[in-house]
Amino acid sequence: MRSFDEALRRLKEEHIRITPQRKAILEFLAHSNEHPTAETIYKSIEDKFPGMSVATVYNNLKLFTKIGLIREMNYGDASSRFDFFTELHYHAICRNCGQMTDFYYPGLEDVEMAAGKLTGYNIDSHRLEVYGLCPRCQTRIEK
Repeated sequence: MRSFDEALRRLKEEHIRITPQRKAILEFLAHSNEHPTAETIYKSIEDKFPGMSVATVYNNLKLFTKIGLIREMNYGDASSRFDFFTELHYHAICRNCGQMTDFYYPGLEDVEMAAGKLTGYNIDSHRLEVYGLCPRCQTRIEK
């Protein structure tokens, strides 16, 4: 997995200026296991940057996505969530609170090849999500 320092090096390689806001947004993403929305990121760092707007966060997230530093995950009409880890992995999503947890399952990498053979499509990516109740919500419901 890529580290925060590696991400900063990548920005330098792309000749992108590392502003304090960019660094804070990237650092938040690198240390978050929550797959945050732009709004969540904004609320978490706005105290450090009183003049910053939510548009600054959105614009930087678009930039990071464009150069491949992060992945944007769209879920219909809901707000996009952002993932610092771009390596192939999957998500378990809590139906109650919406928490997302990464998991890796190497056997699913063959899905694209099988799908291509079965459909004739030229498959270039896939996404897998499983849904249930996270441990915290299970505990709350059991009480």
